[in-house]
Amino acid sequence: MLRYVLGRCVMMVPTLVLTSMLIFTIIELPPGDYFESYIAELQAQGEGVDLKQIEALRKQYGFDKPPVERYLHWVGGMLQGDFGYSFEYQMPVNAVVGDRLWLTVMVSCFTILFTWIVAFPIGMYSATHQYSWGDHGLTLLGLLGLAVPHFLLALVFMYFANVWFGTSIGHLMDPEYLGAPMSWAKVESILEHLWIPVLIIGTGGTAGMIRRLRANLLDELHKQYVVTARAKGLPPFRALVKYPLRMSLNFFIADIGSILPELVSGAEITAIVLSLETTGPMLIRALQSQDMYLAGSFLMFLAFLTVIGVLISDLALVMLDPRIRLGGGSTK
Repeated sequence: MLRYVLGRCVMMVPTLVLTSMLIFTIIELPPGDYFESYIAELQAQGEGVDLKQIEALRKQYGFDKPPVERYLHWVGGMLQGDFGYSFEYQMPVNAVVGDRLWLTVMVSCFTILFTWIVAFPIGMYSATHQYSWGDHGLTLLGLLGLAVPHFLLALVFMYFANVWFGTSIGHLMDPEYLGAPMSWAKVESILEHLWIPVLIIGTGGTAGMIRRLRANLLDELHKQYVVTARAKGLPPFRALVKYPLRMSLNFFIADIGSILPELVSGAEITAIVLSLETTGPMLIRALQSQDMYLAGSFLMFLAFLTVIGVLISDLALVMLDPRIRLGGGSTK
């Protein structure tokens, strides 16, 4: 096990190096840079442009140097904990991401908990009551959850939250708390608004997990060892939970590799519609404006979380399912 983990950690290095090259190349592919986009935006608004100041900033941040040199400077800074400077927000990347990161993680964690709490009982019920009225009804709700776009649900929830509960439309808190230091009143305001994005983002994930859990559990329930356990008089609930449910959770454990980056990235489209102070809209804006250090560093952070998540999911799968072996090959 230790040898396998060490080998995987060593393999992460070239994976992240290649990923950083790919991210840097894709961000550099569009013509121009942030300063040219900024000049075009100022001219479109009819404002004057100080070209000498723009040129000085370009030289200050190394945009007059070859791409290879800028790439090495960017990667070297990240290894030292310096993720660069955001031109869009005019502050270091660490400061830009700080508050948004915690709000995004909070929304994502509550969404994941909501998904698990709702999906597991429904998926187990649908599998154990196949083709019943309850199964058909829950299947219909699941398909609706998969079919309805998140942005449409966001618009509907925004309306009803304002009409029924008086919750202000948009944002994760009331307007007076935007930019204010953390306080108990601000936490209460965040919790008041939190249920809206959690329900919207969690709907699609809950529906998908219900369908997968139902399919995997049905496959396990028809296997011979379950029939034997029931024939020996094992209680129905214990016969369900002890082995079939455990064996049907492989897909759930395998999804850990994608859950970690989702905790940080969040649902971008929903966040834009609801005007949430999360990292999703920030990343899209950074890509649009070619804010290289902000967009590139954030994407690299997501890539790092992905490789860590995949390693955790592989190790968890081995502990969950004894049929899986890290080294491959046959076992005696």
